[in-house]
Amino acid sequence: MKKLKLLITLLIAGLVLAACGGGSDKEITIGSKNFTEQYLLAKMTTFILEDNGFEVDETTDLGSTALRQALENKQVDLTWDYVGTGLVTYLGEEPMTDPQEAYEKVNEIDQAENDIIWTNLNDVDNTYTLMMRQADAEELGIKSISDLAAYINENPGELTMASDAEFSNRDDGLPGVEEMYGFEFQKGNVIDMETGLNYNALRDGEVEVSVGFATDGRIEAFDFINLEDDKSFFPSYNAAVAMTTETNENYPELEEILAPLSQTLDSETMRKLNYEVDIEERSVDEVAKEYLTENGLIEN
Repeated sequence: MKKLKLLITLLIAGLVLAACGGGSDKEITIGSKNFTEQYLLAKMTTFILEDNGFEVDETTDLGSTALRQALENKQVDLTWDYVGTGLVTYLGEEPMTDPQEAYEKVNEIDQAENDIIWTNLNDVDNTYTLMMRQADAEELGIKSISDLAAYINENPGELTMASDAEFSNRDDGLPGVEEMYGFEFQKGNVIDMETGLNYNALRDGEVEVSVGFATDGRIEAFDFINLEDDKSFFPSYNAAVAMTTETNENYPELEEILAPLSQTLDSETMRKLNYEVDIEERSVDEVAKEYLTENGLIEN
């Protein structure tokens, strides 16, 4: 009888402890950069992981360098990033235009040197682009970056450009473009501003040229033209998941869980999702959840 009472007591205590503990024993921190596409990717990942029993924390609004440091320091477990950024900015390698080759290269080096693994490469190519208002580009006869370079060399100081501090200083940003194409904006003609404000500055005629991202929904909405990168300077910026090897070892199912999302995404799809947030002014949460639900990626 005493043994039976002890067994019942232990069983009740175990149930109480389990109830008090609550929550999930699968915890993960997702990081994102400070622009719409990153917010959407992070939020969609959060919803999917929560649907699969994870407890998720989000760390958002980080620049590339800050997010990378957070990943290396294990303050962030997982993030969506771009293979071009990984190769050039984080690892100091030469840019590559083939996404699969870039993905394999960044994975090889990052695992060996930084204990970071890349998975779920997809067709979202958020490469940099130089944009102009279509009417201005047609008037000046500028269709490509080579055309832009020739015009600036012939008319120094006439065109101004909206950028951000990161693009203005990256090897795969403005300095590299100017070096490859043989031109240079005059001092004071490049105006650094917060990411995202450059689209409005171009739309409102405050500048004639702006850096942008190829998957941004505002390009079509604001009647911009992407100047052809006719010398293929900008590398592949296909999206992929970057996570610590510790996270991958603890949760080897992550790649499979995120595969359906990765397989549905491409640049056109991402532009539409970005458009819903940036132009239609819908919330990131609403757009992310609607997309996942409509594609059967989470429960209603």
